[in-house]
Amino acid sequence: MKPNAIPIGFSQRLQLPWLEYTAGLVKAGKSRAEINTALQELLQEKLSVGHQVDRGNREKAISILLKIWQCPPDELVALRDEGLDLFTRLPSKQHVAIHWGMSIAVYPFFGAVAATVGRLLRLQQDMSTAQVQRRIREQLGERETVARAARRIYRSFIDWHVLVESGIKGTYSKAKPIAIPDRDFSSWMAECVLQGSRSNCTPLEQMNNHPSCFPFETPRLTVDVLQGAPRLEVIRHGVDQEIVRLVPEMRDNGS
Repeated sequence: MKPNAIPIGFSQRLQLPWLEYTAGLVKAGKSRAEINTALQELLQEKLSVGHQVDRGNREKAISILLKIWQCPPDELVALRDEGLDLFTRLPSKQHVAIHWGMSIAVYPFFGAVAATVGRLLRLQQDMSTAQVQRRIREQLGERETVARAARRIYRSFIDWHVLVESGIKGTYSKAKPIAIPDRDFSSWMAECVLQGSRSNCTPLEQMNNHPSCFPFETPRLTVDVLQGAPRLEVIRHGVDQEIVRLVPEMRDNGS
């Protein structure tokens, strides 16, 4: 997929508790209708207050929440199910990483903004929102919808406490990285990145410390770590390069 063909999709500023609430309802076995009703009640005093338009901010936010956790694309259902299992293994302070991974997998635009922020923070201690906007526009075009959605996503990053104010207006730095020592999470996140990039493979070395995963410290990906990942495999390319890729039949069949 060409960069400028990435659909926006993730166009609202979401609070982390909303994602946590949605995932909890899915894990509890609630139906889509039940989850929709619960989210309407949760957000009725927070978004589109006093408005009844069909596609107001509340409805858009609920659509995003549902697509991430209740009804992801068919090829991501197994990944989603593993993400739900991770909630029982990782402490609550690490749950942001699970929401982050699913957001990347379901919404490539979210991953593109995350990678842009991550690359900037590799080059410098602080990054400005103007720099993010400039790079996103270079990648995805000058459309106002792109700029507005990107702004809502990096504002979500601030709300999720992975970016912190630097003391200069409009400038932010990376918060203290969230360490997640779980090896299974590390391989799960690798699949999220591959799915979100719409690429079936990437060099293993590049997958380590991927810029879209800048808020987290995870075990280094190796052949041994990836052996337990059911939909990933490592192949050798050339003399000394290893490639991690989605197992072809899994990607083709969406199973």
